[in-house]
Amino acid sequence: MGSHTTLSMLVLFFMFLTLSSSDNHQGNNKHYKPCKHLLLFFHNILYNGHNAANATSTIVVAPQWGNLTKLADQNHFGDVVVFDDPITLDNNLHSLPIGRAQGLYSYDNKKMLTAWFSFSFILNTTDYHGNFHVIGVNNGMMKIRDLSIVGGTGDFFMHRGIASIMTDLIEDEVYMRLRFDIKFYECW
Repeated sequence: MGSHTTLSMLVLFFMFLTLSSSDNHQGNNKHYKPCKHLLLFFHNILYNGHNAANATSTIVVAPQWGNLTKLADQNHFGDVVVFDDPITLDNNLHSLPIGRAQGLYSYDNKKMLTAWFSFSFILNTTDYHGNFHVIGVNNGMMKIRDLSIVGGTGDFFMHRGIASIMTDLIEDEVYMRLRFDIKFYECW
């Protein structure tokens, strides 16, 4: 087979792949329906030097001008926070947790309040047992932000979808409650 024929076949193959994948996801007005839907509340209590007993997150990296007990100035730029937060079905911190959110977020912009999130929801209830993984940029200036759900295990095996976040409450940069509207569009 000549190099010209091989090149032509490769070009046709990649054109076919591009057209077949774009047909389902771009340029149409399909409204996909979720195969699974959850509403969860994420309760984050940041360690501030005095609340070690009930803190669920801590600053593990701070910029040179910052410290590890208070978020830095300039939109917290440079702070990296690790967390192990309780997840509830309502906005009450004292409700029975149905699981944990474990991972990290890093503040990555001096000019606006944004954080890059990478974490897992780990659920252990009679309805759901397993975890799913969330990643993306959380722009605190927007009312609703979307993060990607990139996979999971257990009852969430290979699930993909969108986690829409709304800030439910912030108290003195120590307590933050986020409302997660979870929609899975690929369920195995």
